[in-house]
Amino acid sequence: MKPYIPIRNLVIFSLVALAIGWIGVWLDSQIPDQEEEETLGMALWLTAPLIVVILLRTFFGDGWKDAGLKPNFTGNLHWYAIAFLIFPVVTIISLSLGAASGWMDFSGFDSGSYLSVFVSLFVVNIVKNIFEESVWRGYLTAKLIRLNLSDLSIYLIAGLVWGLWHLPYYMEFLPEEAMYTVLPVSRLWFAVIAIGNMVVWTIMFTELFRLTGSVWVVVLLHAVEDAVINHLIIDGYVVISAGKEILISPICGIIPTVIYLLIGLLLRQQRIQQQKTQSSDREASS
Repeated sequence: MKPYIPIRNLVIFSLVALAIGWIGVWLDSQIPDQEEEETLGMALWLTAPLIVVILLRTFFGDGWKDAGLKPNFTGNLHWYAIAFLIFPVVTIISLSLGAASGWMDFSGFDSGSYLSVFVSLFVVNIVKNIFEESVWRGYLTAKLIRLNLSDLSIYLIAGLVWGLWHLPYYMEFLPEEAMYTVLPVSRLWFAVIAIGNMVVWTIMFTELFRLTGSVWVVVLLHAVEDAVINHLIIDGYVVISAGKEILISPICGIIPTVIYLLIGLLLRQQRIQQQKTQSSDREASS
């Protein structure tokens, strides 16, 4: 494959990903009285990136070899376990800090109800994230890796495109009530903070994808994230003191975000060490 093909296709993909949500917003403005968060515009925003990926892989030279569709369990089960545990462990740390500081109210927490919702959300989000991670890690990240970019460039490009794809959601599709429950700020500030978080999260997602060579490990990581933290705050299981959300919130707080950054960098070190070991083994056997 000539180098210009993945660059050309990446540009096509990125332009569609960044524009399609706003096209969806315009579409919804032409079709009044739709159910909130179940609009045609939102459906277009959600599905178009995957459709573009399928077209680029099938008809425009990208192929499927680097899509990471094999689970690659052999030698990688510990990475799957880590992917399952990252968000629950960091959330427990955040909740513990919130309890110790008195910044969180747990009076509405019902463990049985929470676990029931977690299981149902986890199953739904496994399916949802097969499609989403096939796009953001299985395509965008995989193609950036093939261009031999620096790690920082991969994190920033993948994280910003992934984050900015969400911009129409934060600015238009997301109900204000849900947004203010998470963080009582303007839509623009909410979007800036959320996109910044996604850039940080991208390091973990990228490194687990590279460590295993499989999209399934990040499907698991993403599904657990969706099932663990969002409804914890939005559904009122935990209430955070006003003004402390930006520090301690499991969804967007600075403290958990810093922890996720450290985890991502540790995973990067493990991947670099793994690559050195594999390279040494190849040299020894040649």
